[in-house]
Amino acid sequence: MLSQNLMRLNEKSHVIVLPEMFTTGFSMNPSTFAENMNGDTLMWMRDMAKEKKSIITGSIIIQEENNDQKAFYNRLIWMQPDGKFSHYDKRHLFGYASEDSHYTAGHKRVIFSVGGWKILPLICYDLRFPVWSRQQSNHAIPEYDVLLYVANWPAKRSHAWRTLLMARAIENQCYVVAVNRTGYDGHHIAHSGNSMVIDPQGEILFESTDEAIIKTISLSKIHLDNCRQQFPFLKDGDYFQLLND
Repeated sequence: MLSQNLMRLNEKSHVIVLPEMFTTGFSMNPSTFAENMNGDTLMWMRDMAKEKKSIITGSIIIQEENNDQKAFYNRLIWMQPDGKFSHYDKRHLFGYASEDSHYTAGHKRVIFSVGGWKILPLICYDLRFPVWSRQQSNHAIPEYDVLLYVANWPAKRSHAWRTLLMARAIENQCYVVAVNRTGYDGHHIAHSGNSMVIDPQGEILFESTDEAIIKTISLSKIHLDNCRQQFPFLKDGDYFQLLND
């Protein structure tokens, strides 16, 4: 179904974004669903990125072995049309659902570049921790232009989802692109989507509700630059540096 929907996407896109754990839904059974970095999903993403001539991104469950020990990661894959790929491992694991008991946390932010844009990808629960997404700007030079969130965020906490997404756009003077799942999961928890695109001033440019859709949005670098030049707030921020564990 996903392949068919993407094949119907006629607009040329630089980046195609899929939700968190888009092959399984949010699962605490990684040993059942995990793949390795040569698995079927990565091969599908490679083929689809080549076919659509677009970057494909979203998170899946990945298993790695180190000294005969298995480790599972909630891993966002950034698949390029040429077959090269990078990844980001979810830093903040959702202890309320025991994600921290089943998965290994990532420790490194990754910033991707495409078409002159710099993109910081994060995953779901990362949204609640503003330090991890904060622009580490030095001399008012922003690290990134777009904050990208993929998620399985439940409908009953959609107010927090929407509010925090707008806050992240405003405080970091960046676009926020957030893609969330819809429907009910295996525990009968509802997800209302609320996938959003938000501009650097916190204005909502697009929001979905309840239904699964495919939507193409164009971002304006001119608008972004104008916002930052007119309101140079970042230069007044506290300089700091995140240290990897």
